[in-house]
Amino acid sequence: MTAYPMDNICVVMMSAVGDAVHVLPVINAIKRDRPRARITWLLQAGPAALVRGHPAVDEIITFERGRGWRAFADVARELRKRRFDLLLDLQVYLKAGLVTALSGAPVRLGFDRARARDLNWLFTNRRIRVNPVQHVQDQYFEFLEELGIPSEPIEWHLGPWDDERQWQRDWVARVGGPYAAIVVGTSKPDKDWIPERWAAVCDLLESRYGLRTVLVGAESTREIAAAARISSLAQPAPLSELGSGLRRLVSILDSAAVVVAPDTGPLHMSVALDRPVVSLIGYSDPRRTGPYRKFHDLVIDAYHDPGETGAVSMDTRRGRMHRIEVADVAKRLEIWAERYRVNS
Repeated sequence: MTAYPMDNICVVMMSAVGDAVHVLPVINAIKRDRPRARITWLLQAGPAALVRGHPAVDEIITFERGRGWRAFADVARELRKRRFDLLLDLQVYLKAGLVTALSGAPVRLGFDRARARDLNWLFTNRRIRVNPVQHVQDQYFEFLEELGIPSEPIEWHLGPWDDERQWQRDWVARVGGPYAAIVVGTSKPDKDWIPERWAAVCDLLESRYGLRTVLVGAESTREIAAAARISSLAQPAPLSELGSGLRRLVSILDSAAVVVAPDTGPLHMSVALDRPVVSLIGYSDPRRTGPYRKFHDLVIDAYHDPGETGAVSMDTRRGRMHRIEVADVAKRLEIWAERYRVNS
């Protein structure tokens, strides 16, 4: 096995909140094995808000995506102030490759050529061994295997942190009873579900399970419009916490009796918090992007056709979310009530 220097490590994973959640067990494992290692994480402002202050992350360099090509100059200037012995390129796209090249790290470990996209493999000089496509979390654990670091126990330490507990207690008191969190939108329209069906689920949660519904997510135009439509149809209208911010969203999800979500960051946040989550997935293969090792009995798989088998796929499929009916969610909620509600 190759011996890797691990005193100063740069982690490149800049994009989605869900991916940032998947990176946390990797960073925690490195710190557990090498407590003196200094870890600098390069990521965008959105996920940075989630992990800033995490005990295993020594430093964050923010990639300001909105600055276009100037963002690379900004990052290059920051990277020149630091010296790394090892870089982990966990992202398989060109922009991550460019940042990797700017890092100055003598050892740059990335994905094998078969799984790296946008010629990303050109910017790394060490690669993990070739493996079939598998769950994103397991693919990140392949980097730990290459480094000779055990991934178990899998730990996120996502929070809520001590200084967030009072806000959480106050917020739960304002809700006034048990609640379900509904994630109304995603970054891609093809992952979104239909607002009228969300409203029917809100009614079901209230009438059958006595749960108030709380709408969570960001404040994109689509999410605001979907929340308005849901609120106009559901009786009683759900509480909206759109735009709460990711750290407060951690507290909201952590106290929820159940979370209902499409394939997006809060789904993986819920898994990290060990909150039961009903997953509505049609755009991506749920074996790759669904809940990791938990709550598979609550997954609604609209990605695959009935009886379809085969290897885990990185391909996406558009126009599948409409296949999911309210009755499908109702069935998963029955399973939740039977198997998980006693622990909520």
